[in-house]
Amino acid sequence: MKKILLPTDFSKASINAMEYAVQLFKNEKCTFYVLNTYEPVALYTSTTYGNDPGLDLEIGELFKKKSKEQVQKVIDEVSSKYEDEHHHYKGISTFNMLSIEVNQLVKDYDIKLIIMGTNGATGLKEVFIGSQTMHVIKNAKVPVIGVPQNYRFKQPKEILFTTDYQTNENHVGMELLEDICNKNISRLIFLNAYEGSSLTQQQVANMESLDDFFKRDAHLTQIAKGMDVLEAMEDFQSRHGIDLLVLVHNKHNFFENLLFKPVVKKVVHHSDVPFFILPN
Repeated sequence: MKKILLPTDFSKASINAMEYAVQLFKNEKCTFYVLNTYEPVALYTSTTYGNDPGLDLEIGELFKKKSKEQVQKVIDEVSSKYEDEHHHYKGISTFNMLSIEVNQLVKDYDIKLIIMGTNGATGLKEVFIGSQTMHVIKNAKVPVIGVPQNYRFKQPKEILFTTDYQTNENHVGMELLEDICNKNISRLIFLNAYEGSSLTQQQVANMESLDDFFKRDAHLTQIAKGMDVLEAMEDFQSRHGIDLLVLVHNKHNFFENLLFKPVVKKVVHHSDVPFFILPN
């Protein structure tokens, strides 16, 4: 049974991500943990009411009650809209910071995947920066799928895996990716971009291991010479539609640059596509 964590703040983006999740794993045995975190009450009360533990406790209970009610409401709505006897839901409301709580739940419940909404709409930079989703991605020990707010579910038939081949089939989340490819009869495209030296011996070995690992799935390799990663992605998407973009969160590859270096050109072709982020 797949165990999937669905953080929600009850926004349109987070509800859309929940709907994406239940459709992506339709007819598969899954337990969806629907999580809402509410921040420390002191943030809301100390400046207004002063230091009053009794009042903080009372307001805290109100936050908890409201959170539980809203979590159950979204579970009822999504489970009714997408009825599936294989799906089970567990609501969790907790007094904590989101990224901290996510890591604890991943450990406690053996979560294998996190699916969250994003607000990005005009480019890769906007998809990742300035959101709770980014905080979760940076610290996650399991894969994270980010679903843009306005994206409507589509079976991931075309999956683009942008890689520098610094990882192989043993990377956390690779089995889940292969399972998604197999279930959806997807075509997986490995895209490698480089401006300088050719692949090292180790990179070639990793490429061959991935080729073997995905042997039961339709897949191919594209080499983009003389391009940086963003240019290669933009070029590929301008010529081919994709349904899911796969990235590895690794400090040794482009991902950190994507997050923290200024992105001059907006990659509008990718802004409405879900992202599958493999952890560092």
